Amino acid sequence: MNNNIILTLRQAIIQRVHDKSEDELAEVIEDSVGSDERSLPGLGVLFELIWQESDPSTQKQLVGMLHHQLSETKAPLQS
Repeated sequence: MNNNIILTLRQAIIQRVHDKSEDELAEVIEDSVGSDERSLPGLGVLFELIWQESDPSTQKQLVGMLHHQLSETKAPLQS
């Protein structure tokens, strides 16, 4: 039997940031935002953690912020 540990992408991302301080987490996010697309799955996992621990009011606020930002941003395929 193979004793190698196989992590999912989600588990690997959580493992990478698990013991970071709040300042270090902020740095990870800042470095990832606007970076190449390889960092997007990591940001998605971090957002998922926030979403899962947020109450419905906070989730509604986050969706409102996202909706506002999307309404201010031109869609890539629109001319």
